[in-house]
Amino acid sequence: MTATPDVVAPGDRSLALGVDLISVRDVAESLARFGDRYTGRLFTRDEIAYCLDDPQLAAQRFAARFAAKEAVMKALRVVATDALAWTSIEVRRMPDGWCEIVLHDAAKQLADRAGISDLALSMSHERDYATAAVVAHRRSRAVKLG
Repeated sequence: MTATPDVVAPGDRSLALGVDLISVRDVAESLARFGDRYTGRLFTRDEIAYCLDDPQLAAQRFAARFAAKEAVMKALRVVATDALAWTSIEVRRMPDGWCEIVLHDAAKQLADRAGISDLALSMSHERDYATAAVVAHRRSRAVKLG
């Protein structure tokens, strides 16, 4: 007798991945053109303080955080009607240097409704590009086929 494999039903996957790539030059141009209006709309006070701490790296740091926010939206499967504020997704730098995602307000509610138990983040930036990948882990139930 052959065992029937456990298969996760569509829409009930235990992992969801979001990835984004951002042009650092585009972010630098937005910073120069819109300044505080740009940063205040997209980033929390702590994110802004960290990014501006090193003016040489500010555009790269903002770009990486923006990529992370986009990746979170993809991992959470956000749709237009969800209307999340960018600041409801925060990239928090930990004392040892790694970063984690903290959800606030509507983003937290969306994750809770979707059964997301945690998010894992990886970011990177260099002169021209910043990237981020986010893995969302959600409770799921396996169903037997056959």
